[in-house]
Amino acid sequence: MNLFDVYPLYPIEPIKANLFKLWDKDGKEYLDFYGGHAVISIGHTHPYYVKKITEQLQNIGFYSNSVLNHLQNDVAEKLGRLSGYKDYSLFLCNSGAEANENAFKVASFSNGRSKIIAFNKAFHGRTSGAVAVTDNPSIIAPYNASHRVQFLPWNDIEAVKKELTNGDICAVIIEGIQGIGGINVPDIQFLKELSILAKENGAYLILDEIQSGYGRSGKFFAHQFAGIKPDLITVAKGMGNGFPVAGVLISPSFTPKYGMLGTTFGGNHLACAASQAVLDVIEDEKLIENAAITGKYLIQQAQGLRGLKEIRGAGLMIGLEFDFPIADIRKQLLFNQSIFTGYSGSSTFRLLPPLCIGKNEVDHLISSLNKVLENK
Repeated sequence: MNLFDVYPLYPIEPIKANLFKLWDKDGKEYLDFYGGHAVISIGHTHPYYVKKITEQLQNIGFYSNSVLNHLQNDVAEKLGRLSGYKDYSLFLCNSGAEANENAFKVASFSNGRSKIIAFNKAFHGRTSGAVAVTDNPSIIAPYNASHRVQFLPWNDIEAVKKELTNGDICAVIIEGIQGIGGINVPDIQFLKELSILAKENGAYLILDEIQSGYGRSGKFFAHQFAGIKPDLITVAKGMGNGFPVAGVLISPSFTPKYGMLGTTFGGNHLACAASQAVLDVIEDEKLIENAAITGKYLIQQAQGLRGLKEIRGAGLMIGLEFDFPIADIRKQLLFNQSIFTGYSGSSTFRLLPPLCIGKNEVDHLISSLNKVLENK
């Protein structure tokens, strides 16, 4: 049997990692400024993280959600405290797409509506409802296209107001910071008005913090810069530092009932051990503060890069847009300078490093970028 060939792959196979470094099978060392799609939050193979998962596996790795698992309550308590959402409830699942699917279900069960507002350049996942609200027709199969979705311009509150007044909108979903769309940050005033308008028109506000959450922006959640409290918040990526885990933070305005949501693997013992370890390290090592400080330093140091058109983002979720295509530059960074980065479109770098990365690594990135740009 062969693998189903849906991923274009670089000829690199990392086999070892530590904090913000990777090593391939030939022993070559790389600096990780991408974090595997913003997944690595506290650093690769953090010793405390490895210890907690190992200890849990030696006791019990899995049983179903038909029995008690106090680890789930521990994760919920600490997540509520660190994020500032103590009064919300937590539903644990396995992936960001699944988290968004469940957020849609909670909203739709509550107000009986089915239409969703999403925004241009949005990415919310690849499952049925999540991919329907993703602004990329090439990955939406005809089956997925049957969902009722309206895409609106980014930061256009008048377009939102017009759509909401029709009275048929179930929920509005927006990323705290758009990731795949190019590191686009919503205006603070736009988010504030969006929150008010949704409530006034009987719709729910879903904040997709799958990439931008867990301290990456320099706050626990990126939407907290706007001082709003969404009805539903979806999390994944950095939540497990590589272990598949996700969740939905659910406002106390919603009433749960048995059978409303469900999952086989969500909130299993190992996932909870990973999630608890991540929260412990984020708090103990002050990684949210580090993301804010190091991200600000990165933005300052990047200002003089040749051909730089715009810098977008917050904390350690940064987009560097150039006035020329960057595909060749990115390859040179990877193969000649041994630095992993991401991209969006043809001209934007996406930088999503582990939150433990520091100024020395930023200096190395900028120096390497300068070398590559000089030879362009």
